[in-house]
Amino acid sequence: MKKAIAAAACLLTVVLAGCQTNGADTTDGVVRTNEPSKGDVTSFGDAFDGLKTVSDVEYYASDQAVAEAKNQFRAENYGNAGALFFKATQLAPNDGGAWMGLAACSDRIHRFDLADRAYARAFKLVGATPEYYNNVGYSYLLRGKLQDARSNFLKAYELAPNDPTVANNLKLLSSSVQNIER
Repeated sequence: MKKAIAAAACLLTVVLAGCQTNGADTTDGVVRTNEPSKGDVTSFGDAFDGLKTVSDVEYYASDQAVAEAKNQFRAENYGNAGALFFKATQLAPNDGGAWMGLAACSDRIHRFDLADRAYARAFKLVGATPEYYNNVGYSYLLRGKLQDARSNFLKAYELAPNDPTVANNLKLLSSSVQNIER
């Protein structure tokens, strides 16, 4: 019963906290949050707010934070997912998957500065994997840097030529190139 009440309270807090924003700063490659900045709006309406978007995030173990972050990401709650991935990176700084998740969330809320930092850390931990190059390629696609996106998608394709996600992203890139407004 207590768990159900705690889960309901957490859900209510998440719903009420949905659109808070935050600036971030890094020194020595570690993401640190600053005070919320005014006017920091994303096209998704769900902004990364460090650890404040999910009220009880400090109580998660790193594997629980990653599991819940993946659920939030699938539900397109990128700010909440980012907060949970961020917490996971604090709890387990050598978890490459958590850094990749943080980067992907940062991409989705158009915080490419944070995404670049998270991808740099992820590369040190996971190396040159198809997933890494595919995600970086998608990041560049979101930014409109199509040549950089293509370069990364091709690296992913060389490493995993039968991966359907890589193939789909190459098709998406091709469609993007054909539909550029001039």
